[in-house]
Amino acid sequence: MKGSLLYEGKAKKVYHVNDHPDQLILSYKNDATAFNGKKKDQFEGKGRLNNLITSKVFQYLKQNGISSHFIEELNDTEQLVAKTDIVPLEVVVRNVAAGSITRRLGIKEKEIFTPPLLELFYKDDDLDDPLINDAHAYHLTGISEEDLDSIKQMALQVNEQLIELFKQVELQLVDFKLEFGRLQDGTIVLADEISPDTCRLWDITTGEKMDKDVFRENIGDLISVYETILQRLEEHTCAK
Repeated sequence: MKGSLLYEGKAKKVYHVNDHPDQLILSYKNDATAFNGKKKDQFEGKGRLNNLITSKVFQYLKQNGISSHFIEELNDTEQLVAKTDIVPLEVVVRNVAAGSITRRLGIKEKEIFTPPLLELFYKDDDLDDPLINDAHAYHLTGISEEDLDSIKQMALQVNEQLIELFKQVELQLVDFKLEFGRLQDGTIVLADEISPDTCRLWDITTGEKMDKDVFRENIGDLISVYETILQRLEEHTCAK
């Protein structure tokens, strides 16, 4: 089923699918990176955890009417997805102030954003994924105003669904990053992954950080934190 390697990124390898040119296989790696690749390490089992967590999240979103590239989980580290042309934008939704926005704008950590803040970043490693506005997005990516509005609307819908999902497993969704891609018919859908690598999650009871900030800030064991998130999601699924 798995064909030749198409692309290797920081966190995943992407393979062609034999006999299905409209599909790809994402293979999750054990690599951890932060600060646009300036900090790197490997953690045995991380690829498995991100794959299984992302699969559960995408399945949940599908059940709640949000389309993505996700087709199915193939094994512990791989998933089958629809092939998309990725829009070179990172869409960040912020419910609570944390991370770069506190440094950029002097906003105090834990300040609540009502309504949520939405930010756009241009996907370009050489430029360190700079923050951009809508006019920049039109110019740099060729995206239409209508499609960008659709992406923003989807991002906020995803936010509503994820707030509820993570609340049910005793986690506060602080902020997260999304990517989107175009299917062959031009439809824009959610792509990439949704995992503790791409979300900030705080334990509702203790306030403990339960995401890649554990690695960024050297404040705990990344694998045990990710295992806890997967276990909570699995228990929630079984309970239903």
